Amino acid sequence: MIDASLQPIQPDLAEIRRLVLDSVSSPTTKKMYAKALDDFFVWWAGQGRPAFARASVQAHRAWLEEQGYSPSTINQRLAALRKLAREAALNGHLAPEAAAGVTQVPGIKQRGARAGNWLTREQAQALLDLPDPATLKGKRDRAILALLLGCGLRRAEATGLDVASLDQRDGRWVIPDLYGKHGRLRTVPVPGWVKHAVDLWTEAAGLTAGRLLRSMNRHGRLSGKSLSPNAILSLVGAYGQQLGVKLQAHDTRRTCAKLCRAAGGDLEQIQLLLGHASIQTTERYLGTRQNLADAPNDRIGLTAERR
Repeated sequence: MIDASLQPIQPDLAEIRRLVLDSVSSPTTKKMYAKALDDFFVWWAGQGRPAFARASVQAHRAWLEEQGYSPSTINQRLAALRKLAREAALNGHLAPEAAAGVTQVPGIKQRGARAGNWLTREQAQALLDLPDPATLKGKRDRAILALLLGCGLRRAEATGLDVASLDQRDGRWVIPDLYGKHGRLRTVPVPGWVKHAVDLWTEAAGLTAGRLLRSMNRHGRLSGKSLSPNAILSLVGAYGQQLGVKLQAHDTRRTCAKLCRAAGGDLEQIQLLLGHASIQTTERYLGTRQNLADAPNDRIGLTAERR
């Protein structure tokens, strides 16, 4: 029976929520969608469970703006609600016309470009030098930072690597057939200095199989057979503090892209390295700014001399 107000019993809500999350392949996006839906359900109950339609979703969007959420966060939460509407309609809990109204709620326009956070080459080198190479933890942390800065890996991609993930192709070390966001497959070249940092870690830790990155206890000894993405988030933030920079793990990925470009890397090759679906995403990672001192049209080569 169709319920245009999306007021099914709680188990139905849980089932629709599960269907929405199962349709998302990225673990990070899945976590964000779960947060968006749970927050919406709380807000929705507090509003007296109004009809789940365009008007209520617009009201929720206005509430998110009042709470000071950024346009990108609001748009991501709206995307989760659009999926909720589609799944509810497909499973008979929401009238198709109500679902259509929800899917047509516009997002927040974001003007300009976010400042982002990129490290200079000198800062990136200083970050890489912070872990103590004389300790096992220092070797592990340096290997992690090297993979993030040198290969542009996401946290989940780094923690998902096995010892055998690095292999040789065309006479060089790579991470072949790496599954990234949205199931996109790519091969990641591994610079020699990154491979060296990884080798120092695996040799010191005696790793020959299993996960490449492992958790450690406060005594600096291995304490698990894997490492969580959140552990990398904390690790990068802590080293960023030592560097005097507010640093997120994803900033190392942006830094990798920008340093590649500054070193003469082709934009399309950087896109392939990072596994981006569109070149526009890669351009945002580069944080390109207009260079008025060395403008490209200064080199066109035309003249307009008086005769």
